[in-house]
Amino acid sequence: MTHVRSELAEAIPGMMRNVDRIRNIGIVAHIHHGKTTLSDNLLAAAGMISNELAGKQLFLNFDEQEQARLLTINNADVTIVHEFENQNYLINLIDTPGHVDFGGDVTRAMRAVDGAIVVVCAVEGVMAQTETVLRQALREKVKPTLFINKVDRAIKELKLTPESLQKRFTNIISEVNELIRRMAPEEFIDEWSVDPRDGSVAFGSGYENWAISVPYMLKTGIKFPDIIDYVSTGRAREIAQKAKINDVIFDMVVRHLPSPHVAQKYRIPNIWKGDSGSAIGRAMVATETDGPTSFMVTDITMDPNAGEIATGRLFSGKLVKGMDLYVAGTKAKDRVQHVSLFMGPERLMVEEVTAGNIAAVIGLSDAFAGTTMSSVPDMTPFEEIRHVSEPVVTVAIEPKHMGDLPKLIEVMRKVGKEDASLRVEINQETGEHLLSGMGELHLEITQYRIVNDYKVEIEASKPIVVYRETVRNPGGPFEGKSPNKHNRFYFEVEPLPAAVVHAIHEGEVPQGKSFKDLKTLVSKLDALGLPREEGRGLVAVEGTNMLLDVTKGIQYLNETMDLIIDAFKEAMGRGPLANERVYGLKVRLVDAKLHEDSIHRGPAQTIPAARSGIYGAMVLGDRLLLEPMQKVTVNVPQEILAGATRELQRRRGEILDMTSVGDLQTIVAKVPVAEMFGFASDIRSATAGKVLWATESMGFEPIPVDLQPKVVAEVRQRRGLKPEPYDAAYYSG
Repeated sequence: MTHVRSELAEAIPGMMRNVDRIRNIGIVAHIHHGKTTLSDNLLAAAGMISNELAGKQLFLNFDEQEQARLLTINNADVTIVHEFENQNYLINLIDTPGHVDFGGDVTRAMRAVDGAIVVVCAVEGVMAQTETVLRQALREKVKPTLFINKVDRAIKELKLTPESLQKRFTNIISEVNELIRRMAPEEFIDEWSVDPRDGSVAFGSGYENWAISVPYMLKTGIKFPDIIDYVSTGRAREIAQKAKINDVIFDMVVRHLPSPHVAQKYRIPNIWKGDSGSAIGRAMVATETDGPTSFMVTDITMDPNAGEIATGRLFSGKLVKGMDLYVAGTKAKDRVQHVSLFMGPERLMVEEVTAGNIAAVIGLSDAFAGTTMSSVPDMTPFEEIRHVSEPVVTVAIEPKHMGDLPKLIEVMRKVGKEDASLRVEINQETGEHLLSGMGELHLEITQYRIVNDYKVEIEASKPIVVYRETVRNPGGPFEGKSPNKHNRFYFEVEPLPAAVVHAIHEGEVPQGKSFKDLKTLVSKLDALGLPREEGRGLVAVEGTNMLLDVTKGIQYLNETMDLIIDAFKEAMGRGPLANERVYGLKVRLVDAKLHEDSIHRGPAQTIPAARSGIYGAMVLGDRLLLEPMQKVTVNVPQEILAGATRELQRRRGEILDMTSVGDLQTIVAKVPVAEMFGFASDIRSATAGKVLWATESMGFEPIPVDLQPKVVAEVRQRRGLKPEPYDAAYYSG
């Protein structure tokens, strides 16, 4: 039984300190599988909305764009009290988006929680985004449970018998367990598999407000044939009284998902690489309220009245009004002005929040999504939150009225802070203000917010694709000369082994230029295909690119290395082909000749020389443009299959797989992002609207050879450059 709202404010402060009775959970799923509808029911149980509106109000979609588009765009947090076996439990719940464009919100939410309810539609089954969100959860060591939703539709629309319904459930559970076996941390593969017999799987209908699980059947005597009878005869309201969805789901959460006390013991070593023997290391593993404070910000929201609100997970210590917190890794310090808990669109002000909870804090002006805040000035920050995909679509934005330019720049910085999946580039030289996001919809929503929430009228270019640059073959050595001709650098480049690029993506190889345990890292890279003698010379990692120093005994090189790294970073940020970021490149410094007087090898001499050396080597290695690809999954009835496949193929799509369940056909294709603009309306036209589709990032692949010159020329002209890229002679000085 779940307590109503009025009792909540009184109950919560006392409950927050009992970490064994806290559950931090996220609801994750493929788009339109019913996460927010399920959340409605759980909120009705907390007395926040009426039972009649539960499943229809979409309370946690409180953004007007979310309501208009019937999809979740932002993470929404709520705190609920639930009674289980005569004990009260505090449940902090986050409803996350399912659309691929907002996958960054899911990744950030997984850092804040310890357990997840994976929602799967009984009709559609496991879909592309189900796999993605489950991967995001398991990567953060978040334990899953399973809720098979929309069982009412399976009964009414598919007319399934008890036997065929059971077979469908078995298939879904097997698929989910197969994904868990493939992606779960090794030590939890068996323990985290879901099983209806122990109650870690529930079945039900968020829309009709009922759910059932095996333990609940045993407790109440309600059987599946009874449910089929109630649903098919239109008596869903009766079953909703006998099998309350909130009781079934929250019982499953309390029984099967870990408390912070249990979870932090194995999650902290996974997400924090600091000294486990330090006071803060011990405090986090033990979830100590009286230890030093460590708070990981996972979300920033803007409140028109309160300003910036930083939401995140408190791993140790407490948050109290007036306390100072340091931004780990910097010298910045902020003062906490208010502490609260999110209750959907509202907040419940509290005196303090203690370790193991999810809190909303006002006053952390230097924080952004991913920041570590601590009472310890020199705390090692948490591991960077690794997003599954990266921004692949860009729009250029200008104010309609030039007088709004300063305000637009400020607003773009704010939206970039709110949404860590966005990339904001403000180029003072070219006057370009670029917004890069996960897809068309992501950018549409952001533009809507700039206009409506921040009241800046804008004009935006058509969406353009974000490309990457690399080389086809090894290139170099190439000599880069400094403007004064006193310093020379010789570089070679070649593609990095795919396994090394994957390891960088997964966060197994740290970014930057300081590597704590270089010996272990060298062994790991050797196993992945980067020779040990090269690995020993690892100097810097920038994006998916590596700088290696393979020189021997060159005088003054150590004094110059920081400037060479700066040049490497610049070159990787803007490649020599189309000024796009460089991807998967190994850069080797093979020789150098340096002036003995440091005044002749300052930044103005070293950086241009090293940059030209890298660019020249890339030209010799045959520069290559990479384009972002998407996996597109389309579900259509058999009779309109031809229209859907034709639509994919005319967009340079490659059909990877086709399967059928009854009359429903599933097509899986690989399509370039550049060809996906306008796909939503075109696929609906081609299939008379009888279509369900979803996309998932598939990384970058070489653009067809015949298209490269045209695309390169377009990108260069857009950036104000000559259409033809420079040849090697241009970089030889």
